Amino acid sequence: MKYMIILSDGMAGRPLEELDKRTTLEAAHTPVMDKLARVSELGMASMVPKGMAPGSDTANLSVMGYDPKIFYTGRSPLEALSIGVDMADTDVSFRCNLVSLSEQEGGYEDQVMLDHSSDEIETKDASVLLEALKEGLKRDGYEFYAGTSYRHLLIQKDGTETELTPPHDILTKRIGDYLPEDRVLREMMEKSYELLKNHPLNEERRRKGQKPANSAWFWGAGRKPSLTSFEERTKKKGVMISAVDLLKGIAVGAGMDRIFVEGANGGLHTNYEGKARAALKALTKDGYDFAYIHVEAPDEMGHQGLTKDKITAIENVDQKVLKVVLEGLEASGEDFRLLLLPDHPTPIEVRTHTGEAVPYLLYDSTKSIKGAEEYSEKTAALSGRSFEDGYQLIGHLLEEELC
Repeated sequence: MKYMIILSDGMAGRPLEELDKRTTLEAAHTPVMDKLARVSELGMASMVPKGMAPGSDTANLSVMGYDPKIFYTGRSPLEALSIGVDMADTDVSFRCNLVSLSEQEGGYEDQVMLDHSSDEIETKDASVLLEALKEGLKRDGYEFYAGTSYRHLLIQKDGTETELTPPHDILTKRIGDYLPEDRVLREMMEKSYELLKNHPLNEERRRKGQKPANSAWFWGAGRKPSLTSFEERTKKKGVMISAVDLLKGIAVGAGMDRIFVEGANGGLHTNYEGKARAALKALTKDGYDFAYIHVEAPDEMGHQGLTKDKITAIENVDQKVLKVVLEGLEASGEDFRLLLLPDHPTPIEVRTHTGEAVPYLLYDSTKSIKGAEEYSEKTAALSGRSFEDGYQLIGHLLEEELC
């Protein structure tokens, strides 16, 4: 038996007036998801424990079977694992977003958060700006590390954890009420704005009609994580396929292999088919028992507040990931169990993560059960099945109780 999770990040949402009170998942044309729904188990799972912030970090740990209340030490340290940063136990890691601020009159605190991703800036452009930050913000005990697209790291030696606000939680808001209390971090953010605002690369971005990546924004602080081995816990050899450092970092911490897919960038125009084919090869030719495909696009479009693009992202998951995977596994003759779900909702109207339970679809190629006419938040809720502790769902997928 082979096992797969297709994680469509932020895919769930809330009914929208512009969609005749349907969610983006309900409005999307998803014939493959709906076909599977008719012969699959549907249900709801709470991936974010009560009292914890609804992030892709806590939620994906749950999907992987790790109770966030035990294993979560912060988002950025998981990303540090992916990048290969050797953190000491006393170090603190911060996510460093390259964000777009409004550049209006007034001081730094008067600017408005326009875009947490700077128009999903390409990694090659982001690297140029990060070099400017490394040079202009040199300070003993602090070091920058380059990641992917707008997602980078700042490591503080012998640091102190502090509460910080994710930039995607304050889109369209004045940043003054959300700046760090930590004096050094605030000074570095303010100086980053002066360094980047008129940088030649940002001048070129403006000429192209792109938002400038004109400030660093620190958040997601935490210390070195310690995850137990996925293979030891599940007796399954697993592989992670994702474009984002968070998921790759969880894989590193769990002792799973990672596959790099050319053109996979975490955005709307990622290489969906490449991810699906990589998972198929891993399961049918390379000896893996379990594959985790993570697709970031629906979440990014939710943060951007782009209804049509979020629908497109969901349709791409249906046609370019799920369809490819199903056809490949069926042709291989392998028996398999497949779990499709988001990690958390990213509703269009709030443009950030929320902590509600998410709909899951569990398909077993060896069984046919009576499901529902479509896969959606509504049909999954009507099933009456639910996992209050979402980290237990993977044990249901694998048909075994995990320690």
